[in-house]
Formats: sequence, C-alpha cells, structure tokens
Amino acid sequence: QVQLVESGGGLVQAGGSLRLSCAASGRTFSTYAMGWFRQAPGKERDFVAAISRSGGSTSYADSVKGRFTISRDNAKNTVYLQMNSLKPEDTAVYYCAAARRVLPSTNGNEYDTWGQGTQVTVSS
Repeated sequence: QVQLVESGGGLVQAGGSLRLSCAASGRTFSTYAMGWFRQAPGKERDFVAAISRSGGSTSYADSVKGRFTISRDNAKNTVYLQMNSLKPEDTAVYYCAAARRVLPSTNGNEYDTWGQGTQVTVSS
C-alpha cells in the first residue's frame, strides 16, 4: 500500500496559479489510479480531478475544467495538479488519493489511500 504526501499549497490571489504535488512511497505507484479531491470548511469533500494508472486518461469536475490539469510521473512516484485562473471558491484543503484500478474515478469511495491534505487559499 502506498503512502501519500501532498505539498505546494498556499495563499494566492484570484487569477493566480499553484501547482500541487503528491509524492507516493513504495514501488507500486504505477498500479494505482490517482485522484485529487477538496473540502472547504463546512462542506462535503468534492471530486476535483483523476488520472488513470498510465496517465493516458483523465477526468475533471465541471467547476475546474479548462483551469486545472492533472498529470503524473510514474518514474518519480508523483502526481501533480496544476491550478490556473484560481478563484476564491477554489479555497479548500486539497487531498490526493490512490485507487487500485486502471481508469480514473470520480467516486471517493473507490480510493483506498489518502494523503493528509494541503491548504489552498485564494484571496479576492
């Protein structure tokens, strides 16, 4: 089972960009589809983006399509979330997660392992 550690969060002005990273331990990273989710204060956890084991297939929430890009580097055991044109409503704790499946999933219940989260705050 992998362990996940997110980094790259912070405070940014609206319209700015951030790149989140999620580093995985272990030798089996390439056997997991990966996802990013977020949770704002007082709200449920929401799906953001997901990527297949190979990186060839991706899925995005409608709210981030065209602004966020998920990618992975299996040689570095890392998945990324490039976030552009950030909005105040993107403010949340962002979590990466790993699922033992081939294709990306939007369902958080499909994911076996979660990171500790990284805070993203977008000021207006």
